[in-house]
Amino acid sequence: MNVTHYAEINTLLETLLKEQQKILGDKFVGLYLYGSLIWGDFYYALSDIDLLAALQSDLTDEEAKALKKKHEELAQKFKDWDDRIEVQYLSLHGLRTFKTQRSPMGNISPGEPFHVITVGKEWLLNWYFVQDYGKILYGPDPRGFIDKVTKEEFIQAVKDHALDWKKYIQNIGKHRGAQAYAILTLCRAYYTIKNGKQVSKKEAATWMQEKFPKWKLLIQNALKWRDEQIINKTEDLSGYPQTVAFVTAVIDLIEKESASS
Repeated sequence: MNVTHYAEINTLLETLLKEQQKILGDKFVGLYLYGSLIWGDFYYALSDIDLLAALQSDLTDEEAKALKKKHEELAQKFKDWDDRIEVQYLSLHGLRTFKTQRSPMGNISPGEPFHVITVGKEWLLNWYFVQDYGKILYGPDPRGFIDKVTKEEFIQAVKDHALDWKKYIQNIGKHRGAQAYAILTLCRAYYTIKNGKQVSKKEAATWMQEKFPKWKLLIQNALKWRDEQIINKTEDLSGYPQTVAFVTAVIDLIEKESASS
């Protein structure tokens, strides 16, 4: 399987796929790669691997236990990717009805071991990316079974997520990596809202620097801080107020434009 530019990731994905097929058998419909590996934002020493596993029906308790054990084994085998693999296991029914009802979903993500949660419309952004940009590792085209997410629904979800940063920003860590994440996330959100499409954080950051010169240095610093967090987690309490001010300013712009539209 040569789906990425990284040999170890290709081996990991091939191994994961084989194990999923063993555990789930005919219930396993397909596996789809999305996220930074698709957007071009991927940092080999830092980024997560994002995947959707589509299933014929909900996971049984036995299947969930088997998958939990297998993910723990994979973390031991591929140590560099421990806590950096994010997989959602959701039924076709859940993917078809997520806008109107909630369904159980197996999930493993950074900081969270494999467990089953209940999900609904809050996952719209993820399914939009799978639907329109995801790479098929196995199975049919996901557009055939994910309830269609329109561009208007996508943009509204991006707005809603951006506005949530009003409370998120008060709770992020003070180290530079967390601040970089906040700044670059808001850059991309504003770019998406203004231009109607998603691009890499780096491309959105470049656009924001040109549009708002007063924030140029902060955004440039955020790009550097993102690189730095690969090797350290330098705290920067002096820069944190600027980060809060930037996030607040972008949210204000989004709110004003939403009110006038």
